[in-house]
Amino acid sequence: MEIPDPDAIRALHEKYAPTPEAFALVHSHCEIVRGVAEQLLAATPGLAHLDADLVRAGCLLHDIGVYRLYGDDGRLDHRNYVRHGLLGHEILAAEGFPEPLRRFCSHHTGVGLTRHDVISQGLPLPPADYLAVTPEERLVMYADKFHTKSRPSRYLTPDEYASHVRRFGEDKVTAFHDLRAEFGDPDLTRPVPRVEA
Repeated sequence: MEIPDPDAIRALHEKYAPTPEAFALVHSHCEIVRGVAEQLLAATPGLAHLDADLVRAGCLLHDIGVYRLYGDDGRLDHRNYVRHGLLGHEILAAEGFPEPLRRFCSHHTGVGLTRHDVISQGLPLPPADYLAVTPEERLVMYADKFHTKSRPSRYLTPDEYASHVRRFGEDKVTAFHDLRAEFGDPDLTRPVPRVEA
């Protein structure tokens, strides 16, 4: 499988971003998630078997579907935000990306969405399991939890994210703690590299 490099992924972001502001928000977040994942890969010897290039690409691609949620007025459709993963999956499919790369988009939301979650919460998604399965998918999903795209964007500590996800049920807190045990805690006091938009 050919894995696109950061320049090719940046060009894809530029192609789909409806405004420079949207590009700056989404692409910067993806770069920060990449930095968190790379830090965790470097700090955890047990992760040496992961495909670092695949993780890098997954981090940089995971939120590309957010661009499809911007309206003509430049506002983000927060009500349908949960759809951004599937929208990203569709973008990458249209661009000819293989399924392992597309899954980083559709399988990173929260700590994983199950068919039961979709139905019981009335989410605007086709009923299915959207769970990160491979270690690379799981690391991208986990690294994503430590930075928000809210305005202003900010970092979340592991305890802050655990508190945030508790509103979706104790099973989600358990899933997050399992990811913490697998990948460790990032050092959020070290600035994660941010690429200028």
